Amino acid sequence: MGETRRRFEPEFRAGAVRIVRETGKPIAQVANDLGINAGTLANWVQMDRLAREQDAGSGELAESEREELARLRRQRAEWAKERAELEMERDVLKRSVVLWVREAMGR
Repeated sequence: MGETRRRFEPEFRAGAVRIVRETGKPIAQVANDLGINAGTLANWVQMDRLAREQDAGSGELAESEREELARLRRQRAEWAKERAELEMERDVLKRSVVLWVREAMGR
């Protein structure tokens, strides 16, 4: 007669995957410790990895990406301030040239 398939609760699956992910132990060793087939655990780990990649692509930023975004926003604010100062200086120079030309022409 054929062997019946074992069913594992989602909590057990998540726990086994978490052990592999957090401890860095080989899948075969964790599977042996838990008394399950290494191929089964490998499938669970692969499904978890794919789900995490999809979640990461849905708008979540990694820590390094958040830091880079903050740095770029600070830099943009600095440049905007510098640009405003330069525009003000340009406008002052334009006015002074107009006054200088008027004075030179005797008006």
